[in-house]
Amino acid sequence: MIRNIVFDFGGVIAPISREKAVEAFVRLGLADADSRLDKYHQTGIFQELEEGVIDTACFQKRLGELCGRTLDWEETQQAWMGFFTGVDEAILECLEQLRRRYRLYVLSNTNPYVMGWACSERFSPQGKPLDAYFDKLYLSYRIGVTKPDERIFRYMIEDSGVVPSETLFVDDGASNVEAGKRAGFLTYCPANGEDWRDALGAVLSENPYRR
Repeated sequence: MIRNIVFDFGGVIAPISREKAVEAFVRLGLADADSRLDKYHQTGIFQELEEGVIDTACFQKRLGELCGRTLDWEETQQAWMGFFTGVDEAILECLEQLRRRYRLYVLSNTNPYVMGWACSERFSPQGKPLDAYFDKLYLSYRIGVTKPDERIFRYMIEDSGVVPSETLFVDDGASNVEAGKRAGFLTYCPANGEDWRDALGAVLSENPYRR
């Protein structure tokens, strides 16, 4: 039976566009953005930011050096927001319904710029932040490790107390899903931006649980 559901953020809750993100960072002045950005696993200073190795001040300084100018928080955040194409209100309504029966968590490779938006009233049409839809958010830059590293799964399991065999992990990254399976989770891998409501409902109906 499933008692808990763990969702990835980018690609599952909020669809992403690598292409638009590349364009946004190029406009910022990062000429080689195409070789630096990835949908699932960043590299260089982008990875260091998402692992919490560097803070936003350091990231802006080093990114500014690459762009050849000084960057502020707002324009840097705006470039990161290039990844996101909007949030489907129907998905948010589904999360509210699911939370009546299951404990819901986010496990995401992310950074303070993205969460500065997501955990604000700007996130949803109702003015509700991301954390209003979940029992807890597990964010890579706070934990100090990114998926698919097994340590981030161990951290979430130990902190939340979830039993992996009673937990469904939903992520659009194949390598992350494989890591989730190794950690003992049931898994579902939707495509980026997929309306996963019916498919998720089918998985849950096969593993029924009521509080």
